[in-house]
Amino acid sequence: MVPKEKDVLWAPWRKGYVIQPNKDKRCLFCRLIREKDDRKNLIVFRGTKSFIILNRFPYNNGHLMVVPNRHLKDISLLKPEEARELFSLIKRANEGLKKALKPEGLNIGLNMGKAAGAGIAGHLHVHIVPRWIGDTNFMPAVSGIKSLPDSLDALYDELRHVFHR
Repeated sequence: MVPKEKDVLWAPWRKGYVIQPNKDKRCLFCRLIREKDDRKNLIVFRGTKSFIILNRFPYNNGHLMVVPNRHLKDISLLKPEEARELFSLIKRANEGLKKALKPEGLNIGLNMGKAAGAGIAGHLHVHIVPRWIGDTNFMPAVSGIKSLPDSLDALYDELRHVFHR
């Protein structure tokens, strides 16, 4: 049975991702690391060789990415000191999310290359997605809608505070 009308969940923050009117050909991560407005760019922590950033188009509330400063497309290209700091910041993100959001689990992974699902295929980045029992409810399965219980601004403040204690 086909429904006569569909309910619509308004999600204006997704418009920038869907339309992308300013398709900047430069690497997003390379541009953000050079800019100084961490709040605007959702960078919650800067290391010396990598940084932690909130995903502007998250899979779930609190979705972070850990990104090396150097533009690399493959994990095998990391220098030993870059790999150490990258993993150190993954651990720090894990601990910060557990303290701030108290998830019941985490998905941690990276997609290398467009065929593997990397949205920014040329610049390596690791996703850290907090998970809770029941966070995959009927809405995504039935209607393709994902609800997020917190704004990026509020989440930024909470996580920035945790990472800078």
